Amino acid sequence: MKHIVFSLAALLLAPLAALHAAEPADTNYDEAKVPAYTLPDPLVCFDGQRVVDEKQWCEKRRPEILKAFVENVYGRAPQLNTKMRCEVTDTDAKALNELATRKQVTIRLFPEANAPRIDLLLFIPNATPKPVSVFLSLNYGNQGVHADPGITPSRDTKTKRGENASRWPLEMILKRGYAVATFAGADIEQDKHGSGTFQKPDAWRLGVRGYALKKTGRADRADDDCGTIGAWAWGLSRALDYLETEGAVDAKKVAVVGHSRTGKTALWAAAQDERFAIAISNNSGAGGAALARRIFGEAVTHSPEIWFCKNYRRFANNEAALPVDQHQLIALIAPRPVYIASATEDRWADPRGEFLSGLHAEPVYQLFGLPGLGVKEMPPPEKPVGGTIGYHLRTGKHDITAYDWQQYLNFADRHFGRGLLNK
Repeated sequence: MKHIVFSLAALLLAPLAALHAAEPADTNYDEAKVPAYTLPDPLVCFDGQRVVDEKQWCEKRRPEILKAFVENVYGRAPQLNTKMRCEVTDTDAKALNELATRKQVTIRLFPEANAPRIDLLLFIPNATPKPVSVFLSLNYGNQGVHADPGITPSRDTKTKRGENASRWPLEMILKRGYAVATFAGADIEQDKHGSGTFQKPDAWRLGVRGYALKKTGRADRADDDCGTIGAWAWGLSRALDYLETEGAVDAKKVAVVGHSRTGKTALWAAAQDERFAIAISNNSGAGGAALARRIFGEAVTHSPEIWFCKNYRRFANNEAALPVDQHQLIALIAPRPVYIASATEDRWADPRGEFLSGLHAEPVYQLFGLPGLGVKEMPPPEKPVGGTIGYHLRTGKHDITAYDWQQYLNFADRHFGRGLLNK
């Protein structure tokens, strides 16, 4: 068969939390209103040829799926040549009560002094033999990651010191033997769109995409130029470029992780850049792990245009016309491990749609002789499942918590071949 067909009877979802007041009035939270839909088969090429082995996947099917995501969803990455110059601006070998060495590194990507740059915050566990595995992620301001007074605040952010510390259990991660590398998405591009909290929809012109546009002499981005998610993913790859030069870390064991819109970014970064060893998506929803064709919670019509390429808007209220869906995004990461997480009260992110993406990426992992989720039904809360594809549903709201991080650490332990340290 060329497609995978679903019936509504198999897709019943238990009631979750009430609709957040800020969510659009036309948001669908009724499982009975999820339309019957057909998913593109990840193992059937656009010309109808069926993929039968790894070679055919890698040489034909994977490139055409990746190209379809570029042209229709995320857009082309900035076409820029970088000449990195890295300056360690701060080192504290006794950070966090001597648990870690904190390094702050300015990664200059371009020759101009006022061009976009990355201010990377890196914590390396002192007690773990080097080189160590790394979790790499975006943040909303380095100073928000921890109350550590030595952290230099990121530019172009208003995040308060330690404001997001609950989402960054640094001590737990470091005691398990992993480094943490992170930088503000605003270093690459500010996330401002629409009204309210996110304002100034043209703020992207101050970031790397605006810099790239000036280099081309064009006045505006093309319909298939990337949005903010594509720009951020490009920035994560540049941070990985730096990690390849950092002797204390193992750049071949970098897990890229993100929550919400940065979870969308982590998946897209790993889909494009095969150097990322693991991808972790926390509550990423539409344009992340959740199937677009389910039209449950966040839909294409709700997603800020600034996050995606302009072509993506053609599929608002027309999701069935998309040449790809998000299970194929998960499949692009094969054979590398990928973890997807949902929360019971996060209906906007469509937990069932996130689970189904992992489930229907399995055939590609099976090409490589690798286990997928290992289950056909969505598990209950706090019951993680999976092999090379991992999944859990957590009780609670749209957030990334210590429970989530515990599962990511366990997953990394299995796939990076580590013992469970200080559990």
